[in-house]
Amino acid sequence: MKYSTTVSSSRRKSRKAHFTSHSEARRTLMSANLSKELQARHGVRSMPIRKDDEVIITRGTYKTREGKVLACFRKKFAVHVERITREKANGAVVQVGIPASSLTITKLKMDKDRKAALDRKNRNKGKGDDVAMSNVD
Repeated sequence: MKYSTTVSSSRRKSRKAHFTSHSEARRTLMSANLSKELQARHGVRSMPIRKDDEVIITRGTYKTREGKVLACFRKKFAVHVERITREKANGAVVQVGIPASSLTITKLKMDKDRKAALDRKNRNKGKGDDVAMSNVD
């Protein structure tokens, strides 16, 4: 059922908007859920994924595998996770692209911009003060 008259519910227009979106829009499209522990600590459900976050794969062939994010390819909507590789027919080893929606973030790489984003997104404004900057690199 359509709730807003200003937004199209057309599949064709939705797909066009998704696949022709610019890089900054793709950043938000490539968000991943936080683990239950991080959700409780920060009061935020999901965050855009970035390099050096630690993730666990929740869907697909590589389910339950963990690792650090090596790269995020916004153009391909893919994330490369360390130790998630496959061997090509010619023997070369290549990284496997994982969709961001198939990941759960278990450890955030904290810096001042990420901290600001968490504070901005946090709906429980009272709990935002006890988040320490202990993970800042």
